[in-house]
Formats: sequence, C-alpha cells, structure tokens
Amino acid sequence: MKILTLFTAPKPFTNPHIAMIQRNAIRSWRALGDEVEILVLGAEDGLAENAARLGVKHISSINKNASGTPLISSLFQAAREHNDSPLLAYVNADILLLPDFFAQAKRVLELSSRFLLVGQRWDLDVREELDFTGNWLEKLQQDCASRGRLHKPSGSDYFVYPRECFSNIPDFAIGRAGWDNWMIYEARQRGWQTIDATESIHIIHQDHDYTHLPDGKPHYRLPETYENIRLAGGQVNIFTLADVRYQYSHGKVSRKKLTWHRFFREVEIFPLIHLHSPGLSKVFYYFFHPSEFFEVLHSKFSGKNQKESR
Repeated sequence: MKILTLFTAPKPFTNPHIAMIQRNAIRSWRALGDEVEILVLGAEDGLAENAARLGVKHISSINKNASGTPLISSLFQAAREHNDSPLLAYVNADILLLPDFFAQAKRVLELSSRFLLVGQRWDLDVREELDFTGNWLEKLQQDCASRGRLHKPSGSDYFVYPRECFSNIPDFAIGRAGWDNWMIYEARQRGWQTIDATESIHIIHQDHDYTHLPDGKPHYRLPETYENIRLAGGQVNIFTLADVRYQYSHGKVSRKKLTWHRFFREVEIFPLIHLHSPGLSKVFYYFFHPSEFFEVLHSKFSGKNQKESR
C-alpha cells in the first residue's frame, strides 16, 4: 500500500518553459520512493502524453467551471477515489520536492491524527531540464542557497493532510487566489492542527511568467479569484501561513511562540474560529481593518448616489 499520494493539476504543456518545469517537478516527486504514488489530474493539452512519458497515473475526468478551469472540489474528490493512502498531498505542478519530503510528512502523521501541513517555498529561476541522478540534491541545494529567495508567507504551494480531512470543499477554481487561504481557515475552524513546516521541509518553486493566464494577468487580478474569495466566505476567511498555530521542527510538533502580532490576530479571528459567528466576525474584521470598512462604505454610498442621480 502506498503511504502518501501526491496529486496535482498541471497547466497545459504547450508553453516550452512551463512544460519543462512541470516535468522537472514530477521527476523530483518520483524520486521520493516506492511508498509515494503520483496522480496528475485534468485534460490539459499534452498532459496525457507527458504522464505516460514520466510514468505517472493520469486521470482526465475533472469537473470545470464555466471558464473551463478545473475545480478544486473535483480534484480533491478524484484524488480520494483513486487511492487508499492514509496521507494525501496536493502540490502545485511547478514545485520541486526534496528527498526528505515523504519522511517528514510521514513523521507528522505519526504525531497527529487531524492536521494540515503547509510551509513557505523557495523561489528559483530554473531554465533547463534537471537530472535527478548522482549528486543532484547537493547541486540543487547549492544553487538555491546562492540564487534562491524565500517567498513571503502569503500563499501555499503544498497541502499535506490525512485522507479523513477536507472531504467537502467549495467549487474553487484551481490556479486562482483564495482557495489556498481557505484551506488554512477550514483547518483552524474545525480544530485540526495547522502546522508550519517551513523550517523542516524545503520546497523549491521554479519561477515562471503568467502568459498561460487570460490576458497574461497574475491570478489574483482575475474574476475567478474574486469568485474564489466569495466562495471562501469573503475576505474575513482569507488566512495565510501567519495564521498557522503550530510548527514542525526537528521531528516534533510544537506551538508557535506568541508574539504581539499573533496575539492581536488571534483576538481578531476569535469570533470566527471559536464562536463561529459570521456577524461578529465581520465586526471584528472591520475593527482591525478600518480602511477596508471605509472602502465598503464608500462603494455602497457612491453606488447609491449614482442611482439617485439617474
């Protein structure tokens, strides 16, 4: 039986650079060992051929939204149905995983029964096919140490969780902002351990442009992102890695130290996480974010004035 199943929804393999970094990523996953299964999901151009070339399982039947973008709900359901692994992990298709990823994830499963394991990534410009033989790990780590950049804790590129978790997910669009933030919110409000593994699990994001997106715009400026945020329950439910309560380091899970910033953030989200009160949650949110409150008021009254002037 496979212990960990990695699944992803790659972009089309039509852009040569995107195709290259996705093949690099999947090859790095295959190097994790025989206890790890890999699923590539979707019907994007070139996906079936590259899955066969790389020796990974391909599932093409994935539900999409009106814009033709695969739905997170369908991806997670397909991953659950096509394996019996106790541990699942969604990973973005441009992420290089290092050999200890599986061992670290398996260790967390031994320590906790319900959790979400996430962490920051390192950004690196990769312009060639990588060879995962010989001393490839040492070379890659040296390259990342000299040229890589630790990404800010705003987004997440991998989500490791026991298969009992995340059985019900809204119809988010993949590759757009908001859904990864909801994952952390959902784990927090359900009382699962949210664990930051940045210190112990190093992942590498291969830089790329946004030419694969409509009009070449970054994903956070697309209408599907606004719909994702709406499905997440609004801006109040947008959490980041800064909202994760635990950390995984040296083989142990422990609470993060309480700073003043974390203290005030916990006060802000208390009605949301502990009282499950949407109304009170918005009051607290706007209290801590007055500029957004005034922006809402301005939008409301400016719209009203425009109607009255007609």
